[in-house]
Amino acid sequence: MNIVIPAAGQGTRLRPHTHTLPKVMLPVAGRPIIGHILADLRALQPREVRLIVGYRGESLESYVREEFPDLPVRIVWQQEQLGLGHAVLQGLVQGEEEPALVVLGDTVFDVDYAAFVTSGENVLGVRSVPDPERFGIVELDAEDRIERLVEKPAEPPTDLALVGLYYVSNGEQLRRAIAGLVDDDARTRGEYQLTDALQRMIDEGHVFVPFRIGNWFDCGKPETLLDTNRALLGRRPPEAPSTFADAHIVPPVAIGPDCTIERAVVGPYVTLGRNATVHESVVRDSIIGEGASVRGCVLERSIVGPGASLEAPARTVNLGEGSNVTC
Repeated sequence: MNIVIPAAGQGTRLRPHTHTLPKVMLPVAGRPIIGHILADLRALQPREVRLIVGYRGESLESYVREEFPDLPVRIVWQQEQLGLGHAVLQGLVQGEEEPALVVLGDTVFDVDYAAFVTSGENVLGVRSVPDPERFGIVELDAEDRIERLVEKPAEPPTDLALVGLYYVSNGEQLRRAIAGLVDDDARTRGEYQLTDALQRMIDEGHVFVPFRIGNWFDCGKPETLLDTNRALLGRRPPEAPSTFADAHIVPPVAIGPDCTIERAVVGPYVTLGRNATVHESVVRDSIIGEGASVRGCVLERSIVGPGASLEAPARTVNLGEGSNVTC
């Protein structure tokens, strides 16, 4: 089996943080988003993981090579971002009939991957959502098979959403369906959509079944990035006793190496990157990046980017890498 992970997007909704980092490299619960995904996929022992990169892809490649040397990762550059279908196409090889698992690079899934890839010939991860107009939507037939997919419909026929997890037993069949969209220049909202290619396969008689996901953690916006940080930290084992004598640590937290915490309260639900400093502050439910400094602050639901410096009264901030604020 080959795994395709689209991770070339610019992450405009996460600016200013994505001015200097690709979205999938933003930290949650002690490691980058992509780190959680690859750690979960490792147990599948794939023949190859194809990581589709574009915007600031060099830093992503460097991280993966260093942190996951045991995974057979191939970096594939997407020169033009023409939609999710086009991104997946970059990771599929003509004539290769092995199964393909597609996993979105900005979403952490609470799922048994082994059960997912063995639950049917072709499988799509789904979940009921309160706002289906924001998603690709699934319609089922009387036998609980997928008969129709609609990308972000104005009037959703169901509340069953695609969550970004797709398994196709024959990668060449998926490649041909996406390539057909490109050859016909069949775009939806200006892009080649993966849902349109999957619908072509369904129309040709390929059977797809739904797999209901327990939960998934979206990292596409600052508020959902913080929600994901909170959820993943809540699943961590209890922390060892704090080694910071002049601080109070309230678990769950993820504290990177070489951090300095002085006369401060950190936690719950805080991620501190390597070499971060928290001095005379209270920080909770926040992400503080590598090498960042927080002094004299009370922070909640905040993100401070790598190398940023913040010295301020109590407030909520969304501060990008290299920023320097004193107020």
